[in-house]
Amino acid sequence: MTTYYSKDHEWISVEGDTATVGITAYAQEQLGDVVYVELPEIGKTVSQGDEAAVVESVKAASEVYAPIDGEVLETNDSLVDEPAKVNEDPEGAAWFLKMKVGNADQLKELMDADAYKAYVETL
Repeated sequence: MTTYYSKDHEWISVEGDTATVGITAYAQEQLGDVVYVELPEIGKTVSQGDEAAVVESVKAASEVYAPIDGEVLETNDSLVDEPAKVNEDPEGAAWFLKMKVGNADQLKELMDADAYKAYVETL
């Protein structure tokens, strides 16, 4: 399993042709206490850069963008009932959606963990 990161602070973990998407710990820290999560419909096709989900905190609302093209296979419905999970484990149990990889070549445009860490340090 390989994990990639976007400049919009999403992570995407790919195993075979299935990808799991969430927001990074950095994004979660910027948002503060998460109070609401809106997830996409299963079967929805998303393109790279499209809004895939919404996360709202006491500070702001923010879109979660699709890091690559794909079709939504599954959503983490537990986040709807317990949005604070995003604050507890943003890069683990608080994933937002699983999608079928539509264009694996787009993964090359994303960063690995070291590149993302270096990127965050410039912000």
